[in-house]
Amino acid sequence: MKTPPHLIPVMNNTKWDELRLAMYELEPAPAWRTKCWENGFVTPWDREWYYHFREGGYELTEWVEILTESNEQRHSVLSVLDRVHVPTEEISDGFRVYGYIQPGQQIEYAKL
Repeated sequence: MKTPPHLIPVMNNTKWDELRLAMYELEPAPAWRTKCWENGFVTPWDREWYYHFREGGYELTEWVEILTESNEQRHSVLSVLDRVHVPTEEISDGFRVYGYIQPGQQIEYAKL
């Protein structure tokens, strides 16, 4: 597994899979996109959590943003994030879940 020299890992494959499976169960499934820590590439938005989200593994995933399109969906996603207990930041159009953080960066965990 590659380890970025300038970032600290805060997730593992088990936690990524917990998140993936929990989001897959939501109706409608929220859109997501990821950022690669190695080259900075941000994927296009996608809604397929079961297969697409885990393609290529999680080792290069700096973060995943989860788009919420209504207050109901926002609450559902927040409930999942609270339940699976992952490092989360609330952003204007949803949530960002971190796989890696900068040294000294504070992280929070979603709470209902």
